[in-house]
Amino acid sequence: MTATASAPHPGAGTPRLGWVLALLAFAQLIISLDFNIVYVALPEIGTELGFTGQSLQWVVSAYAVAFGGFLLLGGRAADLLGRRNMFVLALGLYALSSLVGGFAADPGTMIAVRAVQGLGGALLFPATLSLINTLFAEGPQRNRALAVWGGAGASGLTLGSLLGGVLTGAFGWASVFFVNVPLAGIVAIAALTVIPRDRRSGERRSFDLPGAVTATAGVTLLVYVLVQGPESGWGSAGIVVSAVAAVLLLGLFTLIEARSKDPLMPLRLFRNRSLAAGMAVTFIFMGTFSALPYFLTVLFQSVHGFSALQTGLAFLVPSLSIAAGTQIGERMATRTATRTTLLTGLLVGTLGTAVLAYGITSDGGYGSVVPGLVIAGIGQGITWTGMWIAAASGVDPHEQGIASGMASTTQQIGGAVGLAVLIAIANSGTDGLQGDLLRTAMADGTRTAVYVAAAGILLGAVVALALPGRRPALPTGPAAPEAATGPADADRHAGTAPAGARSQA
Repeated sequence: MTATASAPHPGAGTPRLGWVLALLAFAQLIISLDFNIVYVALPEIGTELGFTGQSLQWVVSAYAVAFGGFLLLGGRAADLLGRRNMFVLALGLYALSSLVGGFAADPGTMIAVRAVQGLGGALLFPATLSLINTLFAEGPQRNRALAVWGGAGASGLTLGSLLGGVLTGAFGWASVFFVNVPLAGIVAIAALTVIPRDRRSGERRSFDLPGAVTATAGVTLLVYVLVQGPESGWGSAGIVVSAVAAVLLLGLFTLIEARSKDPLMPLRLFRNRSLAAGMAVTFIFMGTFSALPYFLTVLFQSVHGFSALQTGLAFLVPSLSIAAGTQIGERMATRTATRTTLLTGLLVGTLGTAVLAYGITSDGGYGSVVPGLVIAGIGQGITWTGMWIAAASGVDPHEQGIASGMASTTQQIGGAVGLAVLIAIANSGTDGLQGDLLRTAMADGTRTAVYVAAAGILLGAVVALALPGRRPALPTGPAAPEAATGPADADRHAGTAPAGARSQA
């Protein structure tokens, strides 16, 4: 049994929330950067470390599998062991594993490093999101905070490609790992000063070890199957065995949770319509919007012959568009229902992604895809902000960590499913081709995959209709009984935010 580590400790030492928000947003930027920062560096990593064509994908997949597999555990750990504690621990894992990664000299070390980075992300993401959801009152304050946090996260998905291209072109592949060391280290040290200490409540709660083991093993195997299946073949022995084991473990996990007095993931949370719909939208978001950087990287480098630096710079336009979209999403969510915000973002995203697909050709220039990048980026930013607002609405403060873990788990599974499906579609007509014929087939396949992504985003708009249509009543008291400050304090502190955070919030 363990005592519950609840929200940060209030009191005279409570920091100004603007600084807290800036720190949490920066941590989210680090998480998002690591999704895509290695994509542009993959060719150099493969050549210098001796990866085979089949094994190179595990530089990306090891991160995705560990991240997706440990998110539920990370969410509950934040609730029970303390959000600030897990925040600092996770950043320490990031810094240490990134340092080792920069010196990696063989494929095994590199894959292990990426798995540890994924574990760090699984601990950091729910801790960061639950800190947002407990320190800021539900309503306009939380919406503004989520917009700043979301702007960092959504932009980081494409900024990773931008930064990866710049660093790889200038300093080589190792720099995409070394850059994390000072960033994560500085944020971890600052957190000890800026983020309030975790306060332990008198309630004694178990960690639900059987649930933690079955959930982590089951989700990890599921993500492994989805990531490795297209490469190994869906009928291969390893994939079939892993898929069966994943289903059995997740079924056992459900039984354990239904009977547990203190479950890792209370099944009653699924009765929260906002959380359930938010989880579904995160699944679709990651399988559609977040797959686009992969296909754009292929288009720019393999079809149009961009260098790593040029490819990175090409992602500046979508990054700025996404950042703008998150701010639009915050204003919409504050003035209208979350459902309206999500519908707007998903419909705009559908249009923009279809326009992007239309502009993809083997002989077209960068200008032909810019209109689609701008429109899709704005839709992506609006959706990103709205879906996390939905996932946090109506959840008790002491369960914000596990709710964040649930939503981000579906996000990671969605990413694995979406990327596997879209890659299979994009590569279906490229076998045995070379030269210009291969370039043309790759462009055609990429265009088809992006059209399919647009259809998936439209499906997300249908799912968003399940959300409540009314704007929720705003709370008049503190964000939560255990939150560090109430709305009045948050308003007072907001005026002292750093310039960057204040301008966004």
